[in-house]
Amino acid sequence: MAHDVRDTGVDPSVLIGCPGCDAVYVARSPSEGEKAVCSRCSTVLITNRKGAGVRILALSVAILVLVVAATFHPFLSINAAGLGNRVSLLDVAFSFGSGFLVLVSLATVMLIVLVPLMRVVLLIYVIAPIEFGLRPARHSRGAFRLAQELKPWAMTEIFSIGCAVALVKVAGIARLEFGPAFWMFAALSVIVVISDRYLCSWSIWRALEAGQ
Repeated sequence: MAHDVRDTGVDPSVLIGCPGCDAVYVARSPSEGEKAVCSRCSTVLITNRKGAGVRILALSVAILVLVVAATFHPFLSINAAGLGNRVSLLDVAFSFGSGFLVLVSLATVMLIVLVPLMRVVLLIYVIAPIEFGLRPARHSRGAFRLAQELKPWAMTEIFSIGCAVALVKVAGIARLEFGPAFWMFAALSVIVVISDRYLCSWSIWRALEAGQ
């Protein structure tokens, strides 16, 4: 459990703020397998899992491969009244060639493909040197900060949930066949959640500072 700060004489470099309720604590690394949580809102602040960095790297590579593959493989086949169509995510994203809906296409590509890809590439760039015992890469602090800022905008799992809800409604009027990309996005949703659970921002920042 982290300890709440009640005085103003503490070195700011040893403090950690809760992203959930903004409470401030003195950061202390928990024992292996344990975690430090906010006493006010129970948000996890620090985790200490053995081999977490290697797992994050492996999961990030898996996300990278799945996002690229899912972008080009067929996502869904729809058959109704003797007519059928099979589309990939790119087909949907670029199906609007003019007007306001072009912005919808661009937002789809950015939030579902480009932003998640950029985030995992940044995480690999930051974490790989640390795990292999090398000095942190150049501009690794800025890269990790950007990766954290992109997290709310990487909406691969939200896209998967939205598709599932929409397909339930469409299933009553047409015959649906899920393509490889659909199952890739389903796997992505699970992998992203697992990767985020292993990621401890405080531990990475401490490793980057120690390696400078």
